[in-house]
Amino acid sequence: MERLVAAVLAAGVLQVLLATADDHYLLSRIAFGSCANQSAPQPIWDAINKFDPQVFIWLGDNIYGDIRRPFNFLGKERTIGPWKNAPRFIPSSSSEMLSRYNSAKNVPGYLRLLAKAKVVGTWDDHDYGLNDAGKELSAKTTNQRLLLDFLDEPQDSPRRKQAGVYTSYTFGPPGKQVKVWLLHAFQLLRFFYQLIEVKTLKIILLDTRYHRDPLSSDGSVLGDSQWSWLGKELRGPPSAITIIGSSIQVISNLSGTTGPLFYMESWGRFPKERDRLFKLITDSKRGGVFFISGDVHFGEITRYDCAAGYPLYDITSSGLTQAVEKVLPSPLRFIVRFLAWFTPSTMRVKNQNCRYRSCTYGEPNFGAIQIDWHASPVNLKIQVRDINGLPVTGVDISLSELQAWNRTIKAGQDQRHCTLEVKLPWIVRYRLAILVYSVLALLLLALVGLICAVILTCRVCLRKRKTD
Repeated sequence: MERLVAAVLAAGVLQVLLATADDHYLLSRIAFGSCANQSAPQPIWDAINKFDPQVFIWLGDNIYGDIRRPFNFLGKERTIGPWKNAPRFIPSSSSEMLSRYNSAKNVPGYLRLLAKAKVVGTWDDHDYGLNDAGKELSAKTTNQRLLLDFLDEPQDSPRRKQAGVYTSYTFGPPGKQVKVWLLHAFQLLRFFYQLIEVKTLKIILLDTRYHRDPLSSDGSVLGDSQWSWLGKELRGPPSAITIIGSSIQVISNLSGTTGPLFYMESWGRFPKERDRLFKLITDSKRGGVFFISGDVHFGEITRYDCAAGYPLYDITSSGLTQAVEKVLPSPLRFIVRFLAWFTPSTMRVKNQNCRYRSCTYGEPNFGAIQIDWHASPVNLKIQVRDINGLPVTGVDISLSELQAWNRTIKAGQDQRHCTLEVKLPWIVRYRLAILVYSVLALLLLALVGLICAVILTCRVCLRKRKTD
């Protein structure tokens, strides 16, 4: 009887709230991006401003604060190759970092965005202070202050007192957030619960640098204090949607298929930590979770179906200025696209929304999230967009798909997005390396053949001269 009375009362309260909710508080348009070189032209802000986001999320490499040294194969200081004896990147001074932040903050397009949108963010390695750096960086405390100044973080913010820049934000009509707690306290039917929380959104920004152990260690990415904080965030007041921002990719482990040619940073390089992250999400019983990430200088969407009871998506947008295809002249960029297509990826989402067959995009891009709160169920349109604001890949997701109670993955069922890259048969996993080494071997054989042909030709010519 108590439950029935509570349900009737809650339904009445719900009706009043839904009638009086102010859509002004609803967060329905979010943009995000990473990898913006302050010294490069940044025309992409025009497209971002045209998208008109309410919130923009920096996902790291907001500036390039370290110093990149030239490629040197030979000489006293060799910065590349198996005989490398000097670092390719070195830290810059705090005054130089500040100067670069000032340059980034005064880009006209970015200033227009600042005037109309809330800007939040975290960092990656180049704005942390040094390429691929972790907890060993001595300047991290100073560089944390510089980042928070760039983000206009209030002087009394907890982020200025803690070790690391991790934080969270909750958006939604204030009244509705209170009602979530009320109905949860009565332990009513999930139907009411979902209706009440339908317009709340949580953004969690991780710090994958300040506490990170060395890449080869399979140690910690977040550190004990941040793990404790993240657990409280995920187990805390519920929200319809939870976006977790990580500077490095969470789902994709590109290094699993590109090694030994080259390696990329990702959570996949720390498999125990990634499993811990997935377990934390699962144990929290929080629905509507997905990731956004940067770092890799291309855009893609990946998903993992066998972690939380529903698909976990990772939307990667990188970069605003830095992009893999820019390293080659336009006529040769098809090579990058072919290699992206040829590299196996069990996690990449491939659909009709992709501009290229690989479903990756290697030119400047940004991420765009649109939420239709008035749809039933709530609908999310998540895209990676090009410099003109046109989508290059994307997914449309119903919020009901991102709920463990609406489980679409059955125990023991083989799912397309469940095979980790490191579990692929070796002939598939290393096919890119096999291709590259085979081409190099053929080129070497061709070169040796050419040299032999030249030598033989010279010998024949010398013999003819002697006989003459």
